Amino acid sequence: MRLATTLAFFGLVAALVFGCGESGDSTTTSPREPGEAPSSAKAAPAAQVRAAWEGTPSCRRPQGASRWSCSVAPYRCQAVVTDRGWSVDCARPGRSIAFTVPPRK
Repeated sequence: MRLATTLAFFGLVAALVFGCGESGDSTTTSPREPGEAPSSAKAAPAAQVRAAWEGTPSCRRPQGASRWSCSVAPYRCQAVVTDRGWSVDCARPGRSIAFTVPPRK
């Protein structure tokens, strides 16, 4: 009984400390060498990747699909249906971009 109580306590503490994550859009980049130009100067901004994703016919949601993927050069994108619309993650070596597309009527 004491072990179960201890495990429950630590599980609750871990949930409070680490939380469930964040739901906002995010962009990550790899570390750069000193003197190297920022990766944002070399890579397309997230807004351009999102616009390219929305304008690429192969990135359209197949009818009835809850998950799908496509390429937006040089990114490979995966999308999933959520209660807030479509959650899209696009990645290439050293960089990833995530965004949410609101539900379409």
